[in-house]
Amino acid sequence: MSMLTNTLGRYFAGRFVVAALGVFAGIFLLLVLVDYIEMVRKTSGLASASALMVAETSLFRVPQLLEKLTPFCMLIGAMTCYLALSRRLELVVARAAGISAWQFISPALGSALLIGVIATVAYNPMSANLRELSKRMEAELFGSAPGGGIQDASGFWLNQVTSDGQTIINAARSEQQGVRLTGLTLFRFDTDSHFKERIEAREATLESGHWLFKSVRRFSLDSPPIDQATMEIPTTLTEAQVRNSFSTPETVSFWQLPSYIRSSESSGFATAGYRLQYQKLLAQPFLLAAMVMLAASVSLRFFRMGGVQKMVLSGVGAGFLLYVLSKVTEDLSKAELMHPIAAAWLPVVVGGLTGFLALLYQEDG
Repeated sequence: MSMLTNTLGRYFAGRFVVAALGVFAGIFLLLVLVDYIEMVRKTSGLASASALMVAETSLFRVPQLLEKLTPFCMLIGAMTCYLALSRRLELVVARAAGISAWQFISPALGSALLIGVIATVAYNPMSANLRELSKRMEAELFGSAPGGGIQDASGFWLNQVTSDGQTIINAARSEQQGVRLTGLTLFRFDTDSHFKERIEAREATLESGHWLFKSVRRFSLDSPPIDQATMEIPTTLTEAQVRNSFSTPETVSFWQLPSYIRSSESSGFATAGYRLQYQKLLAQPFLLAAMVMLAASVSLRFFRMGGVQKMVLSGVGAGFLLYVLSKVTEDLSKAELMHPIAAAWLPVVVGGLTGFLALLYQEDG
């Protein structure tokens, strides 16, 4: 019986992993196609935009989008796996051999935990690095002219005050969490808050004690525009302050989050978003396991008994409700109305207990 259980366990685990990776690959290709079409639309008026570079930019943007859909990939993959096993009567044979539902679910739970660990410690840093690379490629596509070419509606805003006066900086895109900016527009004021000049620049890099701007065009009220190759503007901002201002929790890798939390606390910035992201990544393996439990509770019904379509729809609906719960707790945590640990782990507990109780009722009720 032990040898039979181990053999069936490896078989069920392999079927689950293949189904989950198949769903993952299908959604990945769909996202790449949609994002590529959108990028082609945005770059249709740029002569310097090659099809290969646009495709690479879309390809590097998608992994971070797909990371948010990983729990649903597990849910659909597990449902697909167990429905296929039920259709081919393999679950009937396993039950006839004395294998309980808990025994042929446990391999998928272990596989989901392993996939979650890999997604947290390896896939998350990779997706964050690829997102930074895609930002750099977007800057090359859209930032070839002073002013940055195509700019976002709001972009990124930064206000700094020095002994020379006040400078308001607007950047269309941010790289390296704000250390490098592209598509810039600056508004400079003197110490009496009187307007001095407006500056457009292709890119800017934060260096020690100053911003270095490139491809600069300066506009003032009493003189024609002036073009400069480079320009330096003093600043009292440090790299840590700029990174904490420009970076979002989703663009910081798992291994860098603890240092970002410490630096944000020392600089007086809010840390709720970083703490929530860190706890969500820690909880990700258990969330994937909860999704498998939820999928198993609606996918183990035999086809001959009917009602499979309703159970599948109920599983999809339960996954959607769990997503809504996670968004609500996330918003509450970012508003500092809920502790990040509770916000990150509550969907895991709710999803896991729901699937566990449903399975307990079906198998032993």
